[in-house]
Amino acid sequence: MKRLGLKLSLNDPRWGKDNKPQANEGKKPGEGPPDMEQLWRDFNQRLNGLFGQKRPNGDNNGGGDGGGGNRPDMSGGVRATAGAIGAVVGLIWLASGSFIVQEGQTGVVYTFGKVSHTTGSGFNWRWPYPFQSDETVKVSQMRMVEIGYRGNIKNKQTRESLMLTDDENIIDIQFAVQFKLKDPVAWLMNNRDEEDTVRQVAETSIREIVGKNKMDFVLYEGRDKVAFETQQLMQQILDRYASGVLISSVTLQAVQPPEQVQIAFDDAVKAGQDRERQKNEGQAYANDVIPKARGTASRLLQEAEGYRSMVVENATGNASRFKQVLVEYQKAPAVTRDRMYLDTMQQIFSSSSKVMVDAKTGSNLLYLPLDKLIAQAAATDAQAAAARAAQAAGGAPAASTTLPSELMPSVEVNRTRDSRSRESLRDRESR
Repeated sequence: MKRLGLKLSLNDPRWGKDNKPQANEGKKPGEGPPDMEQLWRDFNQRLNGLFGQKRPNGDNNGGGDGGGGNRPDMSGGVRATAGAIGAVVGLIWLASGSFIVQEGQTGVVYTFGKVSHTTGSGFNWRWPYPFQSDETVKVSQMRMVEIGYRGNIKNKQTRESLMLTDDENIIDIQFAVQFKLKDPVAWLMNNRDEEDTVRQVAETSIREIVGKNKMDFVLYEGRDKVAFETQQLMQQILDRYASGVLISSVTLQAVQPPEQVQIAFDDAVKAGQDRERQKNEGQAYANDVIPKARGTASRLLQEAEGYRSMVVENATGNASRFKQVLVEYQKAPAVTRDRMYLDTMQQIFSSSSKVMVDAKTGSNLLYLPLDKLIAQAAATDAQAAAARAAQAAGGAPAASTTLPSELMPSVEVNRTRDSRSRESLRDRESR
C-alpha cells in the first residue's frame, strides 16, 4: 500500500494520490471534471512502482525535475499490464479443463466432438474448450424403464400394455425392465434417446413372445417363461444395435385380460374350474367303481369256472360210480340192492331232524324232537352263564332256570302198523 502511495485518511481530499503536486491541485471539489490524462498517468506510475520499472532518465517520480513537465513513456506499462492480464486469463482457461469423476462413474472425453478416450474416477484434466469437452456417465447405477404404466400400475398406458396372443385374445401386460450400462461410449454415441430406445425394444420383444403363446399360458403357468424369453430377446436386439446396455431382469407387474371383459373372463375361469372339479370327481368315482366291478367280474368268472369244474367232476364221478355199481350188480344183484337201499336211507336220515324209535312191544312209534331239545339245552346253558356273570359283576340274584311250558319237549305217539314183513322182503330180494 505504501509503495503504491495510498493513504488511508478518508478526510484527505487527495486520498489515493501521491504527495507530489498535481495539475488539478488547488481546485475545489465539484469545480470541474477530473483530468483523465493525469488519472491515467497515476495508474501507470503505480503499476510501474509495483513491478519495479524505472522511468526514462532515472526519474521515478510523478513529474520532471525542476517542473519540466515531460510525459512519461507509457509503452512498458501497457505491455506489462497486458501480459499480466493474459497470464491470468490463460491460467483460468487451463483450469477450466479440470473435472472430477465420482466413484461408479466413467468420464468420456471428446476432441472436437469425437470421442478420444475415457477416464476413471478421480481428478482428471483435458484441454479446455473449444479443443476438448467431457461428459460423465453412471455405469454402476441400476436403471429401470416401465412399459404399460408410469410410476404406478394404476396409471396405465393402454397403447403399450394391450397385446394379442396366439389364440387371438387380447391381454393386458404391465412390466418393468432393469438394466445397467456395459459400454458408456456406445450408450452415448449410438442412441439418440437412450431410455426410449430400451422401452421400445422391450415392448417389441414382449409382443413377439406373447404372440407365440396362448392366453391361458401367459396368464398362469407361463409367466416366468415369458419374462425370461423377453429378457433374452431384448439383449439380442440391443447387442445388434450396439447400444451398450446389459439387461438385468424383466419383472411382470400385472398380467390380466382387458377391463372391459374382466367380469366375463372371471365367469369363464370359474366355469372352467367347475368343469375341472367335476371331471376330477368323475375320475375319482370311476377309479373307485371300475376296480370293484373288475374284481366282482373276476370273482364271478372264477366261481363259474369252479362250479363248472365241480359239475363236470361230479358227473364224471357219478358215471364212473354207476359203471362200477353196474359191474357189482351183475355179480350179486340182491346184495347190491340191499347196500344201495341202506346207503340211501342213511343219506335221508342224516339230513332229517326227526328220529323214529321202534318199540319192543307192539307197533308204537315214539317221536322225539331232538332238534328242539338240543336248542333248549343250548339256550339254558347260555342263560345260566349270563346269570352267573351278572351276579358276579353286580351281586344280583341269579335268574330262574325254569323253562317255559312251550319249550318242553312234546311226545307224539303214532300208532301205525308195519306194512312191511319179512315175507315181503324175501319176495323183493327174490325178484
